[in-house]
Amino acid sequence: MQQLNGIGPSGAARLLGDIGDVSRFASRDHFASWNGTAPIDASSGDHRRHRLSRAGNRRINWVLHIMAIVQLRNDTEGRAYYRRKLAAGKSPMEAIRALKRRLSNVVYQRMITDAERVRTGPGGQTGATLQSSAASSIPTASRGVP
Repeated sequence: MQQLNGIGPSGAARLLGDIGDVSRFASRDHFASWNGTAPIDASSGDHRRHRLSRAGNRRINWVLHIMAIVQLRNDTEGRAYYRRKLAAGKSPMEAIRALKRRLSNVVYQRMITDAERVRTGPGGQTGATLQSSAASSIPTASRGVP
């Protein structure tokens, strides 16, 4: 999890602790709704816009916010995405909300990938290990001493 730009040890611990088993979310949209990054329609007439969701897990939302700010401060794909949103006419707050939603999708996909890798094990099969189950290379039978 820490390989994601903007996630430190405490952020990774918060994600793993609060999310637990990521397979409980049916899709990335359900995950975004749970963490509060799914946009809420606040349109009026011809003016279409979305607003910040106050629902969801605020601690995970905060981790995603910190991740977004770190990505904006560095030359990352997140910063390029933010700039594309600004160029498309979004306000700075709307662009940050869009970036947080995108980062939510990235975190969800990483957790799904990690969960699948753990389930299958190193040999590609469930329960496979790289260690032998034999106690020694040559099994021997011991005789009881009379």
